[in-house]
Amino acid sequence: MSLVEKIIQPFVEKYSFGVCSYIASKWGLNEGKVRTYFIYSSFVAFGSPVIFYLATAFWINIKKYLRSGISLK
Repeated sequence: MSLVEKIIQPFVEKYSFGVCSYIASKWGLNEGKVRTYFIYSSFVAFGSPVIFYLATAFWINIKKYLRSGISLK
């Protein structure tokens, strides 16, 4: 097992926002291909897809918060 499989991959999967898996499940795509798309497009477009990724992560978290029914008392 390499360093990536032991340490880096579990760390990234634990602390990622779940944007790629959310998009893949909504559109019926392979999750790995969506992640690869974000990585390659970030290099080609000089990081602009990262803005989309963070905005989507924010939206997903807000949606979870609103659906959970937590009141602001």
